[in-house]
Amino acid sequence: MTQAFSHLFAPLRIRDVVLKNRIMSTGHDTTMPTDGRVNDTLVAYHEARARGGVGLIVVQVAGVHETARYTSHMLMATDDGCIDGYRRLAETCHAHGCAVFGQLFHPGREIMESADGLLAVAYAPSVVPSDRFRVMPRALDPELIAEIVAGYGAAAERLCRAGLDGVEFVASHGYLPAQFLNPRVNLRDDAYGGTPDNRLRFAREALAEMRRRTHDGFVIGMRISGSERDEDGLTGDEVLAACRDLEPLLDYVNVTAGTSASYGGAVHIVPPMSYRPGYVAPDAVPIRAALDIPVFVNGRVNQPQEAEKILESGAADMCGMTRAMICDPEMPAKTALGRLDDIRACIGCNQACIGHFHRGLPISCIQHPETGRERQYGRVAPADAPRRVMVVGGGPAGMKAAITAARRGHDVTLYEAGPRLGGQALLAQLLPRRAEFGGLVTNLAHELSRSGARVVTGVRVDADLIRQERPDSLILASGARPYVPPGAEGADMQVVDAWQVLRNAVPVGARVLVVDWRGDWIAPGVAESLALAGRQVRLATSGHHPGEQLPFYVRDDTIGELYRLEIDITPMVRFYGCDGSTVFLQHAVTGAPVVVEGIDTLVLACGHVPETELERVARELVADVRMAGDCLAPRTAEEAVMDGLRAGWDI
Repeated sequence: MTQAFSHLFAPLRIRDVVLKNRIMSTGHDTTMPTDGRVNDTLVAYHEARARGGVGLIVVQVAGVHETARYTSHMLMATDDGCIDGYRRLAETCHAHGCAVFGQLFHPGREIMESADGLLAVAYAPSVVPSDRFRVMPRALDPELIAEIVAGYGAAAERLCRAGLDGVEFVASHGYLPAQFLNPRVNLRDDAYGGTPDNRLRFAREALAEMRRRTHDGFVIGMRISGSERDEDGLTGDEVLAACRDLEPLLDYVNVTAGTSASYGGAVHIVPPMSYRPGYVAPDAVPIRAALDIPVFVNGRVNQPQEAEKILESGAADMCGMTRAMICDPEMPAKTALGRLDDIRACIGCNQACIGHFHRGLPISCIQHPETGRERQYGRVAPADAPRRVMVVGGGPAGMKAAITAARRGHDVTLYEAGPRLGGQALLAQLLPRRAEFGGLVTNLAHELSRSGARVVTGVRVDADLIRQERPDSLILASGARPYVPPGAEGADMQVVDAWQVLRNAVPVGARVLVVDWRGDWIAPGVAESLALAGRQVRLATSGHHPGEQLPFYVRDDTIGELYRLEIDITPMVRFYGCDGSTVFLQHAVTGAPVVVEGIDTLVLACGHVPETELERVARELVADVRMAGDCLAPRTAEEAVMDGLRAGWDI
């Protein structure tokens, strides 16, 4: 199969480092480090990807100066205490034939939060604010610039002494080196500003210091946004000019997109599924054409076929496939063996990877909750004694439970009342720009087919079937149904739920009000779908804005689309009642009435009620009953899959 992926599995030599393939895990925050150090959890996380066949791991950003602390849980490379952890990480990954680079970092004005909750003092080339984090920085004085430059060199030396193969100078996403390069952010009139040559001085000095303090075989690369995709961000031409100038100091350039400084630019840091796979690759083309060193690219490269196309086209020499390996650490090895159907493809939901990071939690994956939990769930443990296991419900929770129990050696049968597996994920994929969410069902169904568990569809489990099957353990994963709030039942107007709209089960009038309680993808998605179908749509949400519970980049992309479709949004209201063509809402804080008139159809997206009818009967008939997913408590697909893992693991 490597012949079919001849570009992807071609070795790449950079100085003394030979990368065994062109697949890279790019630098990404994991929220796993403690006290600024590499720990056992981070080593286990990266080892899973090294064991899975990746050619290069770029470890997440490490601060080079005390002013570089942009989160409370980042790595720091400011003293020799970091060396032992990095050494252990490097040795662990090297044992699997995987090269390891570290990222050296200063955010400049892009400070997210501090360890003690106080607003940090941020430093930048000039006093120009960051819109997204609402940070007004101090201008760096020459003495502090010299300290930071020296910090880059000292940090590179420490990672070199730890046995890493190289480092990556992070000039991407509007961070400090990019701020120096940007004439709209760098307003200095000294040696570090005023002309393109002066604006390059900071990067030149930092890279030169990194090279001076490391050995000749040590790799030094640069990550940079090919375009920051913001009106005040670096343009493609400015980036290309900087790459040309800095090429003598670099061994490779790693091209990404976007900037942390604005909502629109930040979406490209971890682009959601609404962006097409590999869409950043064209940004790398002019850079690769202009340089004689290797050029890497990343940004929604989730499948090996997409990476092979990018490499074959000549757009880049290596592909970052980070989320692909958060979802399936074994993706490279499976590709090399021709097991493409066995790859658990990332769906770009952002929920448990960058979504966890933004909440200050260790990253994971909604499809593969073993990610980030490698020390607990990294190796499947055989059951002490095989048992007959009945799983009721074929949604994500039931499928993951059956897969896990079967892999542990149990005799498993899954029953699904409907004709298809998938549960609510089958509805999620029907929304505009959300079709890829259906990959959750495809992936779990394939794993289920290979697990050895039996699957029975079109059969509703009842007491008689439980008595007939006589399971030793029963996992109830029967899901939920839409919640109808008081005041909506029996109303003198058309009231439907979001599920009915997605299934095209009901006609919908010309003027629609969508009422949102959850703050998730459902209500905005339904509103978008109806607007695209020509309805006049208004969205009323209980939160401060639509999608309040979504990962930031998904949320911001969604709100942008609602704006483009001219959907009216009423925030911070709750449903009260309806009559005729009028819907009555209440302001969530004051309780003041909010009246919406002229509505033909009211669409409710007000959460779900657990399906628990079978629970009492099951507990009377089976000694060991476990619950997973929405029948336990209506939440999201992430919790459903995690519940399923735990239920199958604990039997």
